Amino acid sequence: MTDPDAHPQTPPAADEGLAEREIKHAVPEAGLIGRVIDRLGIVFALGIIAAMAILIMEVVLRYAFNAPTIWAHETTIFLCAIAFVYGGLYSAARDSHIRVVLVYDYVPKPVRRVLDVCISLACMVAALFFAYASVLMVKKAVLLPDDSFRLETSGSAWNPPTPALLKIFLLVVMAVMAVQFLVLSWNYARGMGAKKEKA
Repeated sequence: MTDPDAHPQTPPAADEGLAEREIKHAVPEAGLIGRVIDRLGIVFALGIIAAMAILIMEVVLRYAFNAPTIWAHETTIFLCAIAFVYGGLYSAARDSHIRVVLVYDYVPKPVRRVLDVCISLACMVAALFFAYASVLMVKKAVLLPDDSFRLETSGSAWNPPTPALLKIFLLVVMAVMAVQFLVLSWNYARGMGAKKEKA
């Protein structure tokens, strides 16, 4: 027999604000550049898996065979570093970056649209400043004082040019991020997300 006072079990309601932000792909406002950034994310995810595999191999070689490599440590650092740098660009395309929503969640949608434009423009300016700082770093990493070309190396026994490559990659990511924020601000201003909600 069933208890007449018992309430039917219903799943807990999902937080609507959280559900709106759960995005599986790049937001529509990110445009083509956002979709490309989103798809390239798998490359850097595989890089982290490769880094894990290299570390496991290094542990086995070092402790089972007493034959450590000279390249495993720096390779894993490089693979993880480029993944973290790319992560900022990836988050921007998905609109999943950290934000303080104390005001944002309590204003009407037209005001949110204005805030989205302003936030994207501010982020674009910040990305441009970081890109400029990256240019200065890259110059030091690829040019000697006499202006001859030479990639900065790690100075270890293996001595790979990973410091220079990472700085070049950071410059590219910052430049692309500035473009991504410009695209986002343009599409927010056009009300692309609002049109999609009505459809």
